[in-house]
This record gives sequence, structure tokens and C-alpha cells, in this order.
Amino acid sequence: MAEHLGFIGVGRMGGPMASRLIDAGYRLTIYDTNAAAIVPLAARGAKTAGSVRELASEVETVLVSLPTPDIVRAVALGESGIASGGRVKTFVDLSTTGPRVAAEIAEGLQKKGIAAVDSPVSGGVGGAVKGTLAVMAACPHPLFEKLEPVLRVFGKPFYIGAKPGMGQTMKLANNLLSATAMAISCEAIVMGVKAGLDPQTMIDVINAGSGRNTATQDKFPKAVLTRSFDYGFATGLMYKDVRLCLEEAEALQVPMWVGSAVRQLWQFANAANGPTSDFTNIVRCIEEWAGVEVKRGN
Repeated sequence: MAEHLGFIGVGRMGGPMASRLIDAGYRLTIYDTNAAAIVPLAARGAKTAGSVRELASEVETVLVSLPTPDIVRAVALGESGIASGGRVKTFVDLSTTGPRVAAEIAEGLQKKGIAAVDSPVSGGVGGAVKGTLAVMAACPHPLFEKLEPVLRVFGKPFYIGAKPGMGQTMKLANNLLSATAMAISCEAIVMGVKAGLDPQTMIDVINAGSGRNTATQDKFPKAVLTRSFDYGFATGLMYKDVRLCLEEAEALQVPMWVGSAVRQLWQFANAANGPTSDFTNIVRCIEEWAGVEVKRGN
């Protein structure tokens, strides 16, 4: 009989990942506070639970993909959370919470005999759909080996280490680089447009040269030059990831001069455009100051 897994949080990222588990032959029980998110998976055979506790009393392994550290903490350790489940033995967190929250959750679950796997992912909604995510897992190595077939459904698993929070530290470092690439690319492209350069030509040249990055390769062609601003990741989540990274660097006494400037720009974009806006809208902040628009046919 196929392995039975639980999945909590089946939204933008979690939905495609849960769907891939169904494709791979796993039996799923799912839960989400948004009833609409459950419908497509239920139609494909996933069983729906009425609560987190109910789900954690049906399966031994629960995966979660949730938007904020506070929500993950509540789902894991809350009064009716994972820790109150009657059957669960392993908690796999695919969210971005920061290393200290991951360590706190691992300690709380350990008291209930539940093993915590700190396993954030990177690659966006597109990577979740295609199964090409980078999966950064931190847990005892034997547990990683046991879970690797499940994690491989999402993309390429990397064993980061045994200590809870190591996966989160890796994810925050990755996302700081991604956030920086987007922020500085916006400034560079807007400058060029203000000087009279064609933005599509700029992108083509940059991607053929040493300045290419994830923003110029993917985000600008798909969501900025088209003015669709629909890449699929929220401004508030990007700001959260940068903020968590800078907080961790401060705790470790690692200076981040560039990172501090990046955080300031994302904080401004979050306030100006709203946390639910697509994060590619950050370019509009630079455009407004410069008095130009980055679009094909400039």
C-alpha cells in the first residue's frame, strides 16, 4: 500500500507540491484554512482533515508549507497543533521561518516524541510545479535518508546538517542573494531606460554577459517587461526573508552592509506596494523616482 502522508498549507507553493505527491503515488490527507485551496486536491483523491490535530492523528509524517514563522509555530506547537496529534512521528517544515524558530519548534516537538525536519525549499511556484526545487534538509542523517524519496518528488534534496535551523540558514542566505539580485537589477535597468536604452536590449546584453542573474534571466522577461507583475511571490514574503536573514546575521555578529541597504529597499516596497503585491512590483518604486517605465518598446 502507498505511503500515507499529511500536508498542511496547500496554497501557491504547497498546492503544487502536494499535487506532485499524488502524481508520485502517495496517499494524502490535507488541511488548509482556505477551503478553496483544498478543492483541486480533494478532486484528485486527497482526503481532507477538519483540523491540524485530526490530520496529525491520522498520519505518521506531516509536511507543512506555510507563509510566516508565527503560523508555523502555531501549527506545530499550538494547543490543537501537530504536537497534540495522536499518531504523527515526523514533522517536515518546507516553510521559511528562520533558524531560531526552527530550533524552538524542534525542541517543542521532541518533548512529544516527534522528530522535526527543517527543510525549506527554493525555486518559486514554477519550481514547485515542475519538481525542480532546491530542498535544504536539516535533521539526523538516517531520517534524511528515509525521507529523501519524498523530498525528491519536489526537486533536488540537499543534506545541510543535523542541527535544527541549518536548513533555514541556508535558505536565508539564498534568498538574500535573490532579493539583492532583484533590487539591484531594478536600479540598473531603470537607470539605463532613463538614459535612453531599450530595456529588452539591456536584458539581452546582461544575460549574455557577466551581470546576468535570476532577476534578469527570469523575473524581468516574464513579469516586468510585460508589465504583468505576476511572477507568483509576494512582496511581504520577500521582505520577511530578508529581514530574517539580517536578524540572524546580527545575532551571529556578521556585518551586512549591502544586505542592510537591500532590506531598506524591500521594506519600502512592502510599505508602498503592500505585502500581498507581487514582488516584481518593486521596480515601480524606482520607476516613480526616476520618472520612467520599464517595458518593451521603450
